[in-house]
Amino acid sequence: MRRDVIVIGTSAGGIEALRALVKQLPAGFPASISVVMHTAPESPGVLDEILKRAGRLPAVIPKDRERMVPGHIYVAPPDHHLLLEPCILRVTKGPKENRFRPAVDPLFRSAAQTYGPRVIGVVLTGGLDDGTAGLWAIKRLGGIAVVQDPEDALVPSMPRNALSYVKVDYCVPLEEIAPLLVHLTSQRVVEEGEYKVPEEMDIEINIARDGHALESGILKLGEPSIFACPECHGVLLQLKEENRTRYRCHTGHAYSADSLLADISEKVGETLWSAVRALEEGALLMRHIADHLGGSQNGAIAETFIRKANDAQRRANTVRTAAIEHEELSRDTVLEAQE
Repeated sequence: MRRDVIVIGTSAGGIEALRALVKQLPAGFPASISVVMHTAPESPGVLDEILKRAGRLPAVIPKDRERMVPGHIYVAPPDHHLLLEPCILRVTKGPKENRFRPAVDPLFRSAAQTYGPRVIGVVLTGGLDDGTAGLWAIKRLGGIAVVQDPEDALVPSMPRNALSYVKVDYCVPLEEIAPLLVHLTSQRVVEEGEYKVPEEMDIEINIARDGHALESGILKLGEPSIFACPECHGVLLQLKEENRTRYRCHTGHAYSADSLLADISEKVGETLWSAVRALEEGALLMRHIADHLGGSQNGAIAETFIRKANDAQRRANTVRTAAIEHEELSRDTVLEAQE
């Protein structure tokens, strides 16, 4: 048995990192490579073409249930998760994880579930911490964890977070990853006994596959938290993984603590600006009403509307100041503020 299944996760800075990596891989590379890069739902989906031109290996956006072939690169399509099953790839519309679809964690978990010690997981440049929980799952089931050196990454958060929570096997600069993969895929896997797939991992993969969280058994994953899902406002369950806590709602949306903080923080900013808009619209409307009343016998009523409009504008100015001063927080922004 050899390590012949490679899964790669990346985000900001990922196109250049992936191009540099695949450029160094030889023709006839003996492993399949599956890639998730965070993309917007409306993205044109051309990463496969970029990677095809960058190196010697064929690259495609697979169809659901397409057969997986060694020496090929498979790229997750926009707004779809990419999962691995025995000999085939699944392209699904399961709930978002860590604010994204496609997300890295579902790909990594499904690879670990299906192929165990044959898997090599690679985390490249990117923001926040998608891929950390999935890389932990790969290690748990006997696979190899490779992380780009954060000092070498354009955006170091994803590699840095993976290093914080996972006992990775290799942390190397980008230029060393392709030669390392060639070396690792040439080695035989030393059998270390059977790796049993935990029930909670099966449940999370089923959620990503078909999206039906309740039928998949999500309520077995943890206790309810005090937090609501930013996506659908359902109660989030707390999932414990050693010294790390993650969250899932009964709809299936999943968050790390860091991605949950980032989403909540972003929505606070959106809410503040929405309040500014509503207050200023109210002030404008009251002034408009006052203008129509001013020339009639309702002068006193018009003055009342003007006064109320001025009050609303003062409140809008206060909220505007709060919106301007609001920080969109994450673990990395907090750490940067300490430096």
